Amino acid sequence: MKNPLNKRLLRELRSDVGKYIVIFILLVLSIGFVSGFLVAGDSMITAYNESFDKYNVEDGNFRAEDKLTDTEKDWIEKENVTVYENFYVEKNFDNETKLRIFANREEIDKVCVMEGRLPEKPQEIAIDRMYADNNDLKVGDSLVSEGKNYSIVGLVALSDYSALFYSNNDMMFDSSAFGVAIVSKDQFNTYNEDDVEYNYGWIYDVRPTTEEKEKEVSDDLMEHMAKKVTLENFIPRYLDQAITFTGEDLGSDKAMMEVLLYIIIIIVAFVFGITINNTIHKEATVIGTLRASGYTINELIRHYMAMPLVVTIIASIIGNILGYTFFKDVCAAMYYGSYSLPTYVTLWNAEAFIRTTIIPMVIMLVITYFILRKKLALSPLKLIKRDLSGKKQKTAVRLNKKIRFFDRFRIRILIQNKSSYIILFAGLLFANMLLFFGMMLPPLLVHYQGIVTESMLAKHIYLLQMPAGAIDSNDELSAAFSYTFLQSKITTNNPDAEKFSAYSLKTTGEGGTRVEEVTLYGIQEDSRYIDAKFDEKMVLISSAYADKYGLGKGDVITLKEPYEDRYYGFKVSGIYDYDGGITVFMSKKHLNDVMGYDEEFFSGYFSDSEITDIEGKYIGTTVDEESLTRVSRQLMISMGNLMYMVDGFSVIMFIVLIYILSKLIIERNVQSISMAKILGYSKKEIATLYIIPTALVVVASLLISYPILSYVMVGIFRVMLKKMMSGWMVIWLDPSAYVKMFLMGIITYAVVAIIEYRKIGKIPMNEALKNVE
Repeated sequence: MKNPLNKRLLRELRSDVGKYIVIFILLVLSIGFVSGFLVAGDSMITAYNESFDKYNVEDGNFRAEDKLTDTEKDWIEKENVTVYENFYVEKNFDNETKLRIFANREEIDKVCVMEGRLPEKPQEIAIDRMYADNNDLKVGDSLVSEGKNYSIVGLVALSDYSALFYSNNDMMFDSSAFGVAIVSKDQFNTYNEDDVEYNYGWIYDVRPTTEEKEKEVSDDLMEHMAKKVTLENFIPRYLDQAITFTGEDLGSDKAMMEVLLYIIIIIVAFVFGITINNTIHKEATVIGTLRASGYTINELIRHYMAMPLVVTIIASIIGNILGYTFFKDVCAAMYYGSYSLPTYVTLWNAEAFIRTTIIPMVIMLVITYFILRKKLALSPLKLIKRDLSGKKQKTAVRLNKKIRFFDRFRIRILIQNKSSYIILFAGLLFANMLLFFGMMLPPLLVHYQGIVTESMLAKHIYLLQMPAGAIDSNDELSAAFSYTFLQSKITTNNPDAEKFSAYSLKTTGEGGTRVEEVTLYGIQEDSRYIDAKFDEKMVLISSAYADKYGLGKGDVITLKEPYEDRYYGFKVSGIYDYDGGITVFMSKKHLNDVMGYDEEFFSGYFSDSEITDIEGKYIGTTVDEESLTRVSRQLMISMGNLMYMVDGFSVIMFIVLIYILSKLIIERNVQSISMAKILGYSKKEIATLYIIPTALVVVASLLISYPILSYVMVGIFRVMLKKMMSGWMVIWLDPSAYVKMFLMGIITYAVVAIIEYRKIGKIPMNEALKNVE
């Protein structure tokens, strides 16, 4: 015999369709959004990792002063490598950008065609897809360089330029001002020989298994090359930012999405809890009657779990469909907006399914079961009488008769519904947490843009470099001569220039943080740029370093050589006010002693004016306002889109939660509202009695939640940013975010209040007579 209770399911759905629609939307959005992000992210990482074999990505590249002869090529290949030509020219175009143009590659660093085709005829060009997006270019458009018109026939991704770094020494790539492109071999052969850069890629016959071994092998290879070839540049793959930066950065946003997912799971659990509890309150008399009629607790639990379970399953199916279609494409577009990645294939992601579907469903089942079990354990008589507290009835709180009647009525409503209002406060706290999460980062990025330019150590910082192969470490006489020659080339007459020494080490990744680069500066005495007096043992760390890792005076920091098993320990003497990077400051003599350099050795210059009397090939990295702006601009491109997506998602979730919680208050007071109508109160008067107290609670809850959230979210963001980024953004809370959140909360509640006002008008008078004892 079929269970007659099943006939109630559709009636239950119709009677409370608003609640189930809201829960449905909540689940579909959360499952779809987070699932789409995880699926797109993991699919991109897989496509990136597979691209090395698929496109035969180089193990390194070098640039020679002249084209290699066959003898020189054979000499290099004795080191168990295969060398390939990968020549390029650089052209400035009329849209104020620069393109690095290669001939079509067929053996190494192959090209992925994203749209259109590869060039075949003269004056045809295929440009990087991301560069095209950032400059509003498409297939069929034209570019002009030196009066010559190039027709764009394809959009491509070059496997060795997933991040568009112009120079490997740049702090950040700039995919708007610089790009890479492909032309046919016939077209490339028309370029002036003086414009051609003789760039070569190499592939190891047997690839080293670790970065330490790769460093050792590549160092030997460079020394071997330098005996026969004049090198202008030499970059093994593990140091090539254009190749490795993307891999290191892909998936770093996962930490942010995991935090968002945990918040969503808490909210989903909270929503299920209050909705099930509300259902029991509303149907207590029915449940008591059914229990008295012989239905067991487990039968009733299965019945009341059925509809939430059906809604959750349907929402999970639709959410996953949207996650693998619409949301996946949205999130993939965000990745393609940051990196020049090849075409990817969507992969099934078991982790995404478990986290976004299985876990919320289990949470729903567990919470629903325990709430139902606790409430249904009450006696049938208590359920019929709606006595669900399980506690002895307390005497009503006496109120001063001098208080106006309507005000006393409102106070009484607040007291009688205190448990509901506590739930409302908790719900608004969760809703604001989600909204705060979305609204916090965009202003933080803008604020970071200002910090990095305002806190510059000098207007120009020049880090010098030694041309590849300039010094033969096996020939001391040659090395001494080369170093003396180099000294003459890196000396400037600029009066603003001040020498410093520098060295780069890595953090050890303790506490689950990312391993990142730390720059050590050796400062000369009486520096004009660093306001500190250094003795031989004094070590200062930047305020950004101290803030990120919670360091202070007396702490010991441990750093290591990037590709060697060698560690350095430094005792922190104090904090230097510098938020622009993870840096350590000490005297030049101290740093040179620690690193084994000559006392007069230096690595670069601080200067407030541009240095023009040192050749560009001797300058490795230039840190100035333009380069720092490039970093923050690219951060906005990379992270900004994600933040605005999270922001929009958070707003929707916030509105949904306020609707559910406000609806709860009215539903709990249906009988009282009906009685007030019998007593002759108008719809407007009843609305002021029930909506105004709730409005006051909403306002108070919003104001109380902000200081709590400030403390909690700063802690969450600190953990999240440690895992997802190198460097540091000192966490800054935009005061305007609180104003926006408050206004959004008030406006949202005002809309909900209008909906509830209409609902009050529809409550019948006979509702008061249904539960008369």
